[in-house]
Amino acid sequence: MAKYRKLGRTSAQRKALLRNQVTAVINNGKIVTTEAKAKEVQKIVDGLIALAVKEKDNFETVKVTTKVARKDKDGKRVKQIVDKETGKVLAESHRDKDGKLVKIENGVTVTVYDEVEKEIKKDLATRSHARRQMLKVLNPVVEVPADAAGKKKNTKEVDLVAKLFDEYAPKYATRKGGYTRIVKIGQRKGDAAMTVVLELV
Repeated sequence: MAKYRKLGRTSAQRKALLRNQVTAVINNGKIVTTEAKAKEVQKIVDGLIALAVKEKDNFETVKVTTKVARKDKDGKRVKQIVDKETGKVLAESHRDKDGKLVKIENGVTVTVYDEVEKEIKKDLATRSHARRQMLKVLNPVVEVPADAAGKKKNTKEVDLVAKLFDEYAPKYATRKGGYTRIVKIGQRKGDAAMTVVLELV
């Protein structure tokens, strides 16, 4: 038999379909699909989780100093007016008591930054390579909150690679393969194709 199922599609269409379904499984934990598609998706998902488990501790913790914008009590950035040439602070705020913008000759408005020390995870070479291999398969996912649907600023991108490394890898660390299961749920009404639930164990 051939190494993989063609699924009645051209190679580009098949790759797109499998990428979408793999992304959905990693993001949601389960999908409903046909048996043939589920068996193909299962191979890829199990491979990605196995890769995450293998590389889960392959990083070093590094301390870095970064600049973070100072914020006021309302959560807005603090801005000052400084001299264009000397950089000397001319006014502590760029707005007056009434909230109107202040303009000073030869002054420019700048955001105030504080230096903060952070601990970050720095990937080692093999983990970086694993990350790139995962990104080759996974599609970007944007999460839209239900209460503010349609507002672009409230959307956020889901980091599925981080989910694989931080959530799934520790969960399946002791398991030797078989991270997904296929459960048959009966035939589909239109074409009597066997439908299944592909879910993470």
